[in-house]
Amino acid sequence: MSRFEDLVAEGESVPTEGWDFSWFTGRAVEERPSWGYAKLLADRMAKAEAALDIQTGGGEVLASIPAAPPVLAATESWQPNIGIARRNLAKFDATVVEVDDEADLPFPSDHFDLVVSRHPVITRWDEVRRVLRPNGTYLAQQVGSGSVRELTELMMGAQEAAEASVHPSLGPLATTAGATPMEATSSAEAAGLEVVDLRQEALRMEFYDIAAVVHFLRKVIWIVPGFTVDAYRDRLAELHDFLERHGPFVAYSQRFLIEARKS
Repeated sequence: MSRFEDLVAEGESVPTEGWDFSWFTGRAVEERPSWGYAKLLADRMAKAEAALDIQTGGGEVLASIPAAPPVLAATESWQPNIGIARRNLAKFDATVVEVDDEADLPFPSDHFDLVVSRHPVITRWDEVRRVLRPNGTYLAQQVGSGSVRELTELMMGAQEAAEASVHPSLGPLATTAGATPMEATSSAEAAGLEVVDLRQEALRMEFYDIAAVVHFLRKVIWIVPGFTVDAYRDRLAELHDFLERHGPFVAYSQRFLIEARKS
């Protein structure tokens, strides 16, 4: 096979379960937000009594905390991630519950003093407020509007400006990945939460070979919805040629940190 076919086959063969991105080492890089979500998470968890991580993935980020609160729970919607999360979080005796991203949270009201989420697909602000105790805190790092747009448009062509990312069926108390900080703030406040911290950054990404691009698009499915190698083979071949002749392809991820409090 050609080098292009070899690399594409490699990118297609890498498992996509969990949120471990170590495979990309030496093949793609992404700047990290200056606020350091993992450190913030560790600091907050060390002070919490009961905490919930929504849409934990394989629990990889939550598992990095040095110490867990006495009560720790996590939710995840994608079934292949459930077993991974349970293994990663077993050391904390955490409860991992399979919950659809749009569904109500299966926990009592006023149950947690800390709720967190890293890159949620959907944020149910009404449910976050319900399960938080008075004076409880929600801390999340979210994917902002236009994230990795350069790669999306390379594959799919120019895209129209995104509509407001309020969830179409759940209404203004829920936002989807790709919301702007303003939309997230508006929904949080509509649910009765007070936004006490809001930060946003654009972060440089570099892809060094086409295997990294293929694996990334298989793993992060909202960048090119419905992506398959067969459907985008011509565009992948053009990008492979660019990478071989000119070096890395550069895109920018959009991230924002939001912290809200229940009064």
